[in-house]
Amino acid sequence: MDQGYFWLSDEQFSRLEPLLPRDTRGKPRVDDRRVIGGIIHVLISGCRWKDAPVLYGPRKTLYNRFQRWAAEGVWANMFHALATADGPPAELLIDSSAVRAHRCASGGKGGRSQAIGRSRGGRTTRIHVLTDTACRPIAFLLTGGQVADCRAADRLLDEMTTVDLVHGDKGYDTNAVRRKIEARGAAPNIPSRVNRRWKSCFSPYLYRSRNAVERMLGRLKDFRRIASRYDRLAVNFLVAVQIAAIASYWL
Repeated sequence: MDQGYFWLSDEQFSRLEPLLPRDTRGKPRVDDRRVIGGIIHVLISGCRWKDAPVLYGPRKTLYNRFQRWAAEGVWANMFHALATADGPPAELLIDSSAVRAHRCASGGKGGRSQAIGRSRGGRTTRIHVLTDTACRPIAFLLTGGQVADCRAADRLLDEMTTVDLVHGDKGYDTNAVRRKIEARGAAPNIPSRVNRRWKSCFSPYLYRSRNAVERMLGRLKDFRRIASRYDRLAVNFLVAVQIAAIASYWL
């Protein structure tokens, strides 16, 4: 950071550079390092794309690069490559957090498929995440804010790597979630609900590390375009979350 602007260091950009597209055609791309810094600045500050500082280059280039690479899966591939570079962790943490959807996020093609729903907080999107014990996110999933954690876990756990232990709160205390985790070769460490007749095995000592996922979600919400959703398309908001995770934990 320099005077409120985001600049990638040499070391940070060296990790990203091998993952950038190489099939450039026609005119050479505007400097990747500068454009990526501008995109991250917009996510941090929460400003509109057209209000991005001119020192990052043409404002239209920032938005076009963000959107085009989102549609092509470049950002998602970049996130997954960095998140798996060090191999699978020993333990994973699962949790979610809801964010308010701004009125400008309405109207995306596909309606409900854009992961905006109604909950007690109004129009919201829920970010579901798998994280290691060092607060580093491994996988994300978006749903409407009304979707229960245990329902979303079935899809999110498909992204789970080979681990020994998975921690979750009481929202994940269902037989289906426990069976899913065990089928993936891991042991669930989830506290039982008070109304469960037969209590499952649970270690409060190992559970102490679970707050890492809550700290990670709090840090992501320091990015104003993550704390409030402005993107109409779910794929664009998911990519914004992944870029924020890359800048915060994987560079």
